[in-house]
Amino acid sequence: MEQPNLSYINSMSGGDKAFEQKLIDIIKTEFPEEKEVYFTNVKANNYKLTAENVHKLKHKISILGLEKSYETAVAFENNLLEGSTELQDEFESILTIMTNYLQQL
Repeated sequence: MEQPNLSYINSMSGGDKAFEQKLIDIIKTEFPEEKEVYFTNVKANNYKLTAENVHKLKHKISILGLEKSYETAVAFENNLLEGSTELQDEFESILTIMTNYLQQL
């Protein structure tokens, strides 16, 4: 499975370390909250709200350089909108990888 990285953030920053840190801090603050809301909506079987949560989370997936995972998130979001939870396990594995990575930063 692909691993998160800061390549995208580094390319956006133009070497501005303060900017990079600010982006990382925002992700570290928002990600756990968004993930918690996602799991709340999954447990409630509210597919529409869960799809909205996936939509928000997929941007962080992209920012952390997870290109294949982003594609999985897009497909999972579409599945949810069609009333299917197919790819849920794969998506939640991505969230776990991101959580572990962000805790190490």
